[in-house]
Amino acid sequence: MSKNLHLHLRSHALDHNAQGWAIWREEIVERSLLGHRVAIVICDMWDQHWSRGAAERVGAMVARMEGVLSTARGKGVHIIHAPSETMGFYTDHPARQRILALPPIAPPPDRVLPDPPLPIDDRDGGSDTGEPEMAQVWTRQHPGLTIDPARDVISDNGLDVYSYLRQHAIEQVLILGVHTNMCVLRRSFAIKQMVKWGQPIALVRDLTDTMYNPASAPYVSHDEGTQLVIGYIERFWCPSVSSLDIVG
Repeated sequence: MSKNLHLHLRSHALDHNAQGWAIWREEIVERSLLGHRVAIVICDMWDQHWSRGAAERVGAMVARMEGVLSTARGKGVHIIHAPSETMGFYTDHPARQRILALPPIAPPPDRVLPDPPLPIDDRDGGSDTGEPEMAQVWTRQHPGLTIDPARDVISDNGLDVYSYLRQHAIEQVLILGVHTNMCVLRRSFAIKQMVKWGQPIALVRDLTDTMYNPASAPYVSHDEGTQLVIGYIERFWCPSVSSLDIVG
């Protein structure tokens, strides 16, 4: 059964004030869509992370995200699980086989778009809990997130995800998960690539996190760093929505 989602897509556009000074002005565009025309991509919500701080914040987010996803399924929304670099774990899972069985659809050529620098310095890897080295410790998606074997799909490949979106006539993608300044922007199934292919996408801004260390520029708190990256995305890449738009 498909039910309506009423989205409030927040972005920022460059404008001028009464004195003629350039300013960034918030814009809200309202859009109503049937649930079966919407897909949610869950980006890299892994079972483990090399950064203790990152792992703890993911763990704290899981229960709320699970509730949002359950409500979304009840409205007919498509759920795409994208825990990168763990596809071997899901080789025989029905949700993995379902997307691999789809015929491929070639995306259009990438649009050439400006790519301004991030507002935070994440060159140290972004951990705020002191881990000195990055390592791949994840093996699967966080077990607290349900994968519906009868409806969901699993892929970390942008071409597979794009084909799925086109096969199901998806009009709006919503992406949530981690990390906003890295995977959520840069994965082949994530924001930058979808925008380059002309696929409408929006960040769920209250179900994400950054890899940012307050010891690095611009020397703000971790949460402030996350908000800076969200604002950057709203200015240069795509709108954001609140999870409240999904659950109603």
